[in-house]
Parts: sequence; structure tokens; C-alpha cells
Amino acid sequence: MMTEKKKRGVAVLLACSVLVFLFPFFSIQVNADTGSDEEVVLRVCNWEEYIDLGDWDKEETIDLDSGDVIGESSIIKDFEEWYYETYGIRVKVEYSTFGTNEDLYNMLTLGDTYDLVCPSEYMIMKLMTEGRLLPLSKKFFDTQDESNYYINGVSPYIRSIFESNEIEGEKWGDYAAGYMWGITGIVYNPEEVSEEEASSWKVLNSPTHRRQITIKDNVRDSYFAAVGALKSELLTSEEFVNSPDYLERLEAEMNDTSPETIDRVQEYLQDVKDNCYSFETDSGKADMITGKVVANYQWSGDAVYTMDQADEDDFTLAFAVPEESTNIYFDGWVMLKDGIREDAAKQHAAEAFINFNSRADNAIRNMYYIGYTSVISGGEDGRILEYADWCYGAEEGEEEVTDYDLGYFFSEDGEEGKYVVTAPTEQAYRQLFAQYPTKEAISRSSIMVCFDEEQTKVINQMWINVRCYNIHDIPGWVWAFLGAVILAGAGGGIRRWKGSYRGWGQ
Repeated sequence: MMTEKKKRGVAVLLACSVLVFLFPFFSIQVNADTGSDEEVVLRVCNWEEYIDLGDWDKEETIDLDSGDVIGESSIIKDFEEWYYETYGIRVKVEYSTFGTNEDLYNMLTLGDTYDLVCPSEYMIMKLMTEGRLLPLSKKFFDTQDESNYYINGVSPYIRSIFESNEIEGEKWGDYAAGYMWGITGIVYNPEEVSEEEASSWKVLNSPTHRRQITIKDNVRDSYFAAVGALKSELLTSEEFVNSPDYLERLEAEMNDTSPETIDRVQEYLQDVKDNCYSFETDSGKADMITGKVVANYQWSGDAVYTMDQADEDDFTLAFAVPEESTNIYFDGWVMLKDGIREDAAKQHAAEAFINFNSRADNAIRNMYYIGYTSVISGGEDGRILEYADWCYGAEEGEEEVTDYDLGYFFSEDGEEGKYVVTAPTEQAYRQLFAQYPTKEAISRSSIMVCFDEEQTKVINQMWINVRCYNIHDIPGWVWAFLGAVILAGAGGGIRRWKGSYRGWGQ
């Protein structure tokens, strides 16, 4: 029979065993409540100059009716502090940048490892197709969580696009959270180029403006513009525009990679290369401001920056959207499997980084700093619309004004009349137009789809031919010489063939 002393000893032993067993769980709960000393390292890779780095002057304060917005320190530093205050865990952001989508892809291919990156729509599709992305968690879409600023504040218009587009049966929105968006068009000097000229992709090869126009130095944007110019008659025809499946047909035409189209695009771009001032990625903005060129193929965000800088020099520029089609583009945050792996802490920090950048005041800071348009409309937070009015609203007493309706972006049902900026009439084709294109301009927009491996290979070879070898640069005397050689070779071949033929009959 067990004595009372032995019973107490066994009880103590059992209690200690239970405590030892439960200690890890108890420890986790304590750390969650009081804050962990362990630091999460989050590796983020974004476009160059594509996030607010802070250090604003006080004069730059955005004084909205609902409160001031200013970037005193960088978004990255502010995020690290916010994350610790909100979740009690320290996070260190290792921030890197890339110049083009292709640069990012090459970096990943060569072994660079990141947790969170921000490519454009066609590169997001490519990474999805290759199985490189980790889906966003269910918690990220919980609208009851007040810290989920993205899902509670993303524009209904943008969200519908992310939800309605799929790759191999999986929605974009399951893997990508939008960051910035816009369209492509032509920034132009209205004293040198008419609005009608600028409203067609054909302006890129206009002999009237030889050596005065720039085009993008990347294959996808230049290919898109060339297709628009080559198919201009079809794309603007009444039969095509009024067809019930217009958007589907438009996307198919603008992403046509048939051998005939690729050959025509190569020849067209070689003509453009001979006609334009330069192929460029970033220098076109300065060339427009200084007057070196009169028209520049541009992303809408850079168009805003270009017009803003020109205004400071009392030099007026405008923005036009080609009537054939415009590319509606998105840059969005995606998590990489190779980076996150199965690290729940990293994934939580990555999703929190997206949410912090989606908070209305931070979306405004990023828009102000980089000039592009956030996908965030704010939901119940009205500061995004306030900011649009702060930027572009007419001064009191101004006479030539236009009611610029943004209902399609801010309202789920596109409610008209509620989301209006009363702006100077000139803004209907300048910065406001580039920042928030009209519903009419958006109606002829098309997405660049992800090309498969074979299509990409052929398109890239076409681009190499355009950039490194131009058939139109070969002098006439070379053609004459080559022609003589070919004829001589052909003559010799015929003689040899005839000789052989005679031999058969002997």
C-alpha cells in the first residue's frame, strides 16, 4: 500500500512532468502576449524609387480636412515600428530594388532569394504558371480584422479584375495583392503635336516628328504599341468596337503572337528605331521636360511626374490615350515559395507589409512620393478621394471647371455623382487624366497576358533583331553586292544542275 508521503511525491512528480510538457506552449503564449525578442528578417524586392523614403520638408505636408499626411521617415522604418507595436514582434526589412520585370526574373533565376516581390501583371502570371508563388492566407482576407487595410480598402474596380482573371484555374487575387496601377499612353507637347496625332500608336513612326519621339526599351511595351499601330484600322472599326465580345477580342488581338504578326512587328519596330529619338526606360521624362523630344511613350505614373516637372518651368505638356487600345497594368505584391518556405512568421510579416502600405495615409504617401496611382480607394476611409481633390481640385472662384467622376474606381456599383472632383477643365487631359483615367479610356484597355515559353523565345529573338540588327541600316551598295553574289551562285548552281541532268540521260 502506498504511503501518504509516497502519494505526495508521485503527485509532485506528475505535476512537474505536466509543466515540462506544457512549457513550450506556455512559453509561446507568453511571447505572443508580451513581445518576443526574436527578430523576423523580411527580404523585400521592389521597383527602383517605388516607395516613400521619407525626409519630407514641412512645406510638403498634405493638409487634408481629415488630418495632415507627411513622410518624416521611410515607410520601411515606419513599418518596422508599427509591426512591433501591433504584434509585439520585431521585424527587420532587407530592402532591394530592380529595374525591369525581366531583371527581377533573371535575379530569381540566378539564385537571389526574396520573401516578397512586386512585379507587373504578366510577370505575376509567369511566376504563378511556374509554381513559384505562395497563396495569400485566409486571414489576409478577413474583413473583420482592422489591420487588414488591403482587403478593406482596395478599389472594387481593381479587386474585380484580380478576381476575374485566372491562370490555370487559379485567381490572381489568391496570390497577388495590388500595389500601383495605371495605363500607357503618349505624353506630348501640344504646341508641336496635335491631340489627334498623340491619340494613336502610329505617332511613334510619324515622319513629321522624325527623331523627336521616344519609345520604351523593353520588349513587352514596345510589342504592344507596335501591334496597336499595325492593327489600327481593325481596332478602331465600328464593327470591332461594337462587338458584344469586344474586350475578349481586344485582348486576343493585342496579345497576338502569330508568326505573321511577329514578322510585321519586327519590321515596324525597325522602322520606328530608324525614326525615333531613342529607345528608353527612364530618360524620356527628362527629354520631354527639356524639349529634346515632342512625344514620349509613357506609363501614366511617369506621365504625371513629367507634366508636374514641366509645369514648374511653365512648360505645358499633355497626356493622350491611343484610340486603338491602352495597356492597363498592375504592379502587385506576391510571396515567393523559395523565400517564405513554411515560415509562418515570415508570411505574417510579408502580409502585414502589404497591409501597412495599403493603409490610406501610407497609400497617399507612396502616391505623392512616386507619382503613380495606388490600387487603394480607402473603403470607408475617405482620405484617398480627399487627396485626389487636394491635388487636382479647382481653386475657389475658378471658372473653367469640369466635374470629373471617379465613381468607377471608388464605388462597387460605379455609382455616379458621389465621387466627383471638380477640377480645372485642362486637367481632363493632363495629370488628373493620367492619375485616374476616365471610364471611357479604361473601356478600351487590355492586359498583357503571360506568353508561354515558346512564345517568349520567339518574341525575345525578334527583340534582339530589332535592338541589335536593323535591316534598314544596311547601305544600298551592300544589297547590290549581295544580290550579285546570290545571282552568281544561282547561275553556277543552274549550270551544275543542267550538267547533272545531261549526265542522267547518257
